[in-house]
Amino acid sequence: MKQLEFKEFYGADRDVCLRAVLASVGDRQLAEDLVAEAFTRAWTGWAKVSRHPSPRAWVVRTALNTRVTWWRRRRREVALAEGLDVHGPPVTDAALDPSLLNALRRLPQRQREVVAFRVFLDLDTAGTAKALGIAPGTVTAHLARAVATLRGELVSVPQQEDPS
Repeated sequence: MKQLEFKEFYGADRDVCLRAVLASVGDRQLAEDLVAEAFTRAWTGWAKVSRHPSPRAWVVRTALNTRVTWWRRRRREVALAEGLDVHGPPVTDAALDPSLLNALRRLPQRQREVVAFRVFLDLDTAGTAKALGIAPGTVTAHLARAVATLRGELVSVPQQEDPS
C-alpha cells in the first residue's frame, strides 16, 4: 500500500515540484538533483510525509533546504573567483517560457521561493507562510514585489500615438 501510494504521488507531483524548484533555483540540473533528493527523503519518511497538509510543499521545501545545505558545504570547499557570475547561464525548460525563467532567476531568493510556492504549487498565503517559516504578510509583500518586477520585465505596454 505504502509503495503504491507513494508511486501515485511521485507520478502526479514530480513535474509540478520540479517546476517550482526550477523557478526558485534557476538551474535545471540542480533542480532535478534537488527534487530527486527530496523525493528520496519523502519515500523514506512517507508515513509522516503522506500526513503532511501539503506533501508537494514538503518536497519543495526539502529540496530548497537541501540546496542551502549543499551550498554551505560547497562554500567551505570552493572560494568564488572575483567577478564570477553566480547565477550561471540562461535557463531553458520546454515546459516554461525561457524569458519567464530568466526573469525569475533575477529575483531575490525569497521572492523566487514565494513565487514557487504560491504560483507553481498553488498554495494559499497561509500555506506558503507555514512552508517557508515566514509571516503571511511577508509572503504577500514578497509576492507583490516579485509580480511588479516580473510585470516590468515581461509585459510590454504599447505606445499610444500622440493625437496632435
